[in-house]
Amino acid sequence: MSDQGNPAGGLRLHHRRTLLIGFAFFGILLLWQVYDSWCPTFLTDIIARRMYNMSSAQLKNGEAHKILNVQWIVGIIMACDNLAALILLPFFGSLSDRTRTPIGKRMPFILVGTMVSAIAFPFIPLFFHRGYAAGMIVMMIIVLIFMMMYRNPAVALMPDITPKPLRAKANGLINIMGYLGGAFATVLGIFLKLSDYINVYDEARELWIIELPFVIASVMIVISTLILFTSIKENELAEETKEEMALGEKMAAVETPVGDDAPMSDANRRMLLAILSAEFLWFMADNAIATYVGNYVIYYMNAASSATMMLTIVGGAASVVGFATAGQIADRIGRKWTVSLGLALTVFSVFSACFVSPTGIVTGAHGEFAFPAILFMSWIIKGYGMALVHNCSFPMVVELCPNSQIGKFTGFYYTASMSAQTITPVALGLVFKMTLLWRALPVYATVMYILSLLVFTLRVKNIRARKPESLYGQEAPDEN
Repeated sequence: MSDQGNPAGGLRLHHRRTLLIGFAFFGILLLWQVYDSWCPTFLTDIIARRMYNMSSAQLKNGEAHKILNVQWIVGIIMACDNLAALILLPFFGSLSDRTRTPIGKRMPFILVGTMVSAIAFPFIPLFFHRGYAAGMIVMMIIVLIFMMMYRNPAVALMPDITPKPLRAKANGLINIMGYLGGAFATVLGIFLKLSDYINVYDEARELWIIELPFVIASVMIVISTLILFTSIKENELAEETKEEMALGEKMAAVETPVGDDAPMSDANRRMLLAILSAEFLWFMADNAIATYVGNYVIYYMNAASSATMMLTIVGGAASVVGFATAGQIADRIGRKWTVSLGLALTVFSVFSACFVSPTGIVTGAHGEFAFPAILFMSWIIKGYGMALVHNCSFPMVVELCPNSQIGKFTGFYYTASMSAQTITPVALGLVFKMTLLWRALPVYATVMYILSLLVFTLRVKNIRARKPESLYGQEAPDEN
């Protein structure tokens, strides 16, 4: 593989090793896709039935406004989960930075977090089916806490052994692995329709429809973690990559050099705060969609829940293309303009969804509506655009830290995202309560994406990676 025209110069990405690290992302996105697709509807169903003493079928078919009226409570419960993550992600990131064991500094957290989450996960639908709301919520909290133990160290594993100029391309590969995990969960949702469970009267419900996806997700996340553990020898790789990591540090795309002991420069701090502020805003939009799109499809579009899964599949396929091409785009125009391009595409796609309404009724057991084709196009553009954003933004954050603090700065990245995910379900839930309009979802998301685009484009500098010949003052870093 030639390095000509490659800003990484003599550095070379180890594709096989990066894909193996990607098994951590496979497990993360598999579990979260099941969690996000099923849990908000579980909460909506059980809360609405308790409040109005009506069956789910009665609520859906004749009392749709009551479903909207409880979304703020659903938002508060989902936000409490995220509030815990806001505290735990930075904690586990910093703790793993300081951990030293025979199997590495990240692997103990990954193994414990995976096993506990996998055991607790199938109890969520079981308690929901039995009507035990408190038990269901406790299981959701346990899963969340131990996935936070897993998530930050798993994400930090890639930059631990990947030089800075190569992290955007590496991030693309591991995100493709993650989206394969999400796609696996989505296929489960196509064949095991949540709407087939929700739309029938309580006594006719069959537990296996909602239990099977959670059991399969638990088994798959354990398998993916075991593949990661047996393939990636953390301590050995840290020793092998010392020279590459040192060269990558010298070539980093930062305004001022980063040192292990030196305090962070004002220029780098301003860059970090700008990236995190924009990230907070795009996650305000992203998580609003992730939390409520299942309910939007079932209760507003009156469509089968498999339509949500199809949206996820087409968006995920477009994301894979985005992750595969983002590194090359960033090499040409820089990471800043790659992220800005992705946000602009996302604004266009979500804005178009503001004008979508349910279409004509089609024949079906529940009288579902035909699903608007324009939403599939919107999700394709959004999937590609946000892949460009996520691919480049995380490497930009860990570019600004020394290699000894990757877990800590990964925690900063997730602090911004989880802060947004704590606030946005409640905020949008209250908007639903005030407007009683499902159309508030795409409108709200569009506003947040626009604000994110403005902050990122106006406040973040486009600093290119140094070339090897510039390391001794022959060439200055390129800024635009």
